[in-house]
Parts: sequence; structure tokens; C-alpha cells
Amino acid sequence: MKNYKSTLRAVIFLAALILFLHPAAKAQGEFPARPEPQRLVNDFAGVLSGEQQAGLENKLVGFNQKTSTQIAIVIVKSLSGYDKADFAVKLSEKWGIGQKGKSNGILILVKPKVGQERGEVFVAVGYGLEAVVPDAVARQAIVGAELLPAFKQNDYYKGLDRSTDVLMSLTAGEYTADQYVNAVHKRKSKPGGFLIILIVLAVIFLAQRRSTAHGIGSGQGFLGTLLLMDLLGGNRGGGSWNDFSGGGSSGGDSFGGFGGGSFGGGGAGGSW
Repeated sequence: MKNYKSTLRAVIFLAALILFLHPAAKAQGEFPARPEPQRLVNDFAGVLSGEQQAGLENKLVGFNQKTSTQIAIVIVKSLSGYDKADFAVKLSEKWGIGQKGKSNGILILVKPKVGQERGEVFVAVGYGLEAVVPDAVARQAIVGAELLPAFKQNDYYKGLDRSTDVLMSLTAGEYTADQYVNAVHKRKSKPGGFLIILIVLAVIFLAQRRSTAHGIGSGQGFLGTLLLMDLLGGNRGGGSWNDFSGGGSSGGDSFGGFGGGSFGGGGAGGSW
């Protein structure tokens, strides 16, 4: 009887130990391991081409070398049952995105839309950057104006390229959050781009006809083409668009690694 009780206690102890350790072991397996060598752009879902990944990586590495701010992109196949905000903050802490003591890291977490399963995105902002990238700006402008519209068109690169340009400019102090929000509102109040294109094309056509009739040549047609290119400039990645100058930086050496930044839950997300 004594041996039976001892065995029972041992079994109960082992069962309790397994139950205690299981959540921790499970959590370790649910989050992608920090890659070696470390990178700022990590596509575990395969939605970006190699060229697109390299372009984003070079831009973000160059910005990190210039400012020490680390903007990381992680694309996963699943959130493993976590809320997107919780997953993003936990992953940011696990990888140590940003510099220790500065907490100047940002994570753009993306779970692509697959079939009927909706897509999720969350921009997690480190402690040290919450003042320059407030939650309201992250939610209404960066997620709402840059990421979701492109993701809904299945253009992940465009959304990530534009949103990182905005984040780079905000964190570098090129313009304030209020200036960015005002520029977004101004862009939304403008007529549709397609209508503008049709109007400009009609002007070019009429100008060319008039030039031909008067034997003037192609100068006005060329001027109209330049005007069209200028109006379409907002559709190009980087450079000047949305009535403010986007951040840009050329890549240099390889990424040196994350520095151990901290996150407190700041940021915002959305679904599509």
C-alpha cells in the first residue's frame, strides 16, 4: 500500500510538471525562431519574391546603419491562435527588435489572406518610438492608408514598401505624425487617379492634333507626357508622393543583428 501511494504521488508530480511545462514548450514552437544570420525582412509565407525581399532588406539595413532604428518585417503563415497584437509584441520581445536602452524597434507583422481565412497585419512600436508613431497614426494612416489598400489587391510588396517609407520618415523626424495624417487626408480628398489620367490623356490627344494641324511638331505632346508622368508619380514606390517626401535609404553592409529592444503593446493593426 505504501509503495502504491509513493507511485501515485510520483505520477501526479510528473503529470503536473508536464502540464506546467507544456504551455512554455508550445509557445516556443509557435513563434518562428530568430534567423541566423539575422535579417530585417523575414518571409516565412513565401509571398515576396527574392528581388522584393532584397530591395526591402537593403533599404531597412541602410536606415538602421544611419539611424540605429530597426524596422523589421515578419510574414507568417499562421498566428497559432494568438491575437495579432499579442503575437507581434511577443515576437518582437523574443527577437529583441531595436536597441537595448533605446527600444527603437518596429515590427510589421503580416499573416496573409488565404482562401476564406482573413489576412491580419499589426504594426508593433517599441517604447522609444511611441511618441513619434502614436497608436492613432499607426491605425488610421499607416495601416488604413498604406498597408490594407495594397494587401486587399494582393500586392504585399507595395504595402510594405510604402509603409516602411512612412515609418522611416516619421522616426527620422523628416515630418511629424500630424503632417503625415494631413497629407493622407488631402490625398483621400483628391479626385480618383484614373479620372485624372483620362483627362490628361484627352488634353495630350487634343494638343497633338492641334500641333499636327498647325505644323508645330511634337513639343506640346512631350510636355503633356511629362505632365502625365508627374501626376502618376504618386503610384511609384519611394520618392515624393502623397504631398510629402517619402523616406529612402540605400542598403549597405549586411544587417548586424537585433539589439534587445523592449515593447509595451504600442501600435495598431487591421484585417482584410
